[in-house]
Amino acid sequence: QVQLVESGGGLVQAGGSLRLSCAASGRSFSTYAMAWFRQAAGKERLFVGGISASSSIKKFADSVLGRFTISRDNAKNTVSLQMNSLKPEDTAVYYCAADIHRVDPFRSDREYDYWGQGTQVTVSS
Repeated sequence: QVQLVESGGGLVQAGGSLRLSCAASGRSFSTYAMAWFRQAAGKERLFVGGISASSSIKKFADSVLGRFTISRDNAKNTVSLQMNSLKPEDTAVYYCAADIHRVDPFRSDREYDYWGQGTQVTVSS
């Protein structure tokens, strides 16, 4: 069992930055992949970025490549998403997710076993 709690969402102007954090508890954090997804109102949930258990592999959606970075601290059981140069189209609820069966991140949300409650990010134009 894994519990995930996101924090750091909020309202920001276009061009600004936000940092999301996700704290994990339960199963050994350093053994599984983590990812961030987002879901805009009325739309499907989409992959944003993922990181392997050892941080050696990082993947990003094309829409955020070069603007967002992902990191994890296995000693603190946290994963973070640094979002820079934010755009109105980044507005969504952001979720962190854990895939306890794999060390490398997958892009499909069907692979993830545990989810946080989500945190709202709103980017104003």
